[in-house]
Amino acid sequence: MEENKIRIAITHGDTNGIGYETIFKAFSDPAIFELCTPIIYGSPKVAAYHRKSLDMQANFAIISKAEDAKDNRLNMLTCFDEEVKVDIGVPTKVSYIAARKALDRALEDHSAGLFDALVTSPMTNDYDTDDGREITPQQCIERASGNAGKGLVIHLNDSLRIASVTGDLPLGDALREIRKDLIVEKATVFFNSLRRDFRIPTPRIALLQVNLVAGPEEEEILKPAITELNNAGIGVYGPYPVDEYFSHYKHTLFDGTLAIYQSQAMTPLRMLAEEGRVMLTAGLPIVHTAPGFGPCFENAGLGISDESALRDAIYLAIDTFRHRKEHDEPLANPLKKLYHEKRDESEKVRFSIPKKHEPHA
Repeated sequence: MEENKIRIAITHGDTNGIGYETIFKAFSDPAIFELCTPIIYGSPKVAAYHRKSLDMQANFAIISKAEDAKDNRLNMLTCFDEEVKVDIGVPTKVSYIAARKALDRALEDHSAGLFDALVTSPMTNDYDTDDGREITPQQCIERASGNAGKGLVIHLNDSLRIASVTGDLPLGDALREIRKDLIVEKATVFFNSLRRDFRIPTPRIALLQVNLVAGPEEEEILKPAITELNNAGIGVYGPYPVDEYFSHYKHTLFDGTLAIYQSQAMTPLRMLAEEGRVMLTAGLPIVHTAPGFGPCFENAGLGISDESALRDAIYLAIDTFRHRKEHDEPLANPLKKLYHEKRDESEKVRFSIPKKHEPHA
């Protein structure tokens, strides 16, 4: 495998969505080929159909296995040979199955070490009832790597990195899942990702409250979790009320924000920046990123889709792979410590929540 060129696998996503349009647009700029060797996991026939319907100039080289991918070109790996009916703009079980086949083939190839990082184009999970429950691409990746439930999806834009403790569980299920050990686990994954994936030496994470006004969850679960994390050298502060945290721009003081449930994370993220949002799945052996939009069936086939989030997801995958390599190489043969570091407690004071004083009688 090339030392300098990073091999990026990109799945085509739902074949009735905007996946191929954004892929073709993202690689219309030849400069991106200087940074990576792309391997599109999909179908040349479906790709050609989209290219023709969009009247786009997009060249790609058809390959049957990842080992045949070459630099400075768009490599299109054939994941299946059967005909796929394309109904642009309409989610169907056929288009979903085509997306899953591409993802499954990519995960098989990653286990064989055939590429460095994975970017998944959007796909719906409406047709998957595995064990009676829908599963997301992130959950597919967790299962394939033997780390079911261990990943943490970090959503980010130019001003915010945010994740949720309970993932994309419905609110009722999420509230029942709130436990100290789960918060400690997810905060630890977040902290390690900020150090390893983003190369932030001493990350600061803010934990959001469950309730707008502190209640039993904050006193009995969140605060003890923060104490345990701080005792382990993991800088987590709070918990902060959501409205005050964002209205007072406190998120600009932290390297990451840990919400309790999904809407706590996604609502402020969308308010801060609707376009260009991307996501990184932390805590897994595979580097996985994705654009922060869905299949956008309403825009499919119209030629109006913005590819910037997919391009940013590719750049994030490249950066994350490099950062992990830079972080891990020195740790392979660490030097023994010759002294004990003195812990700096000043940040605990800086980011502490002022106590409310009771009025004098």
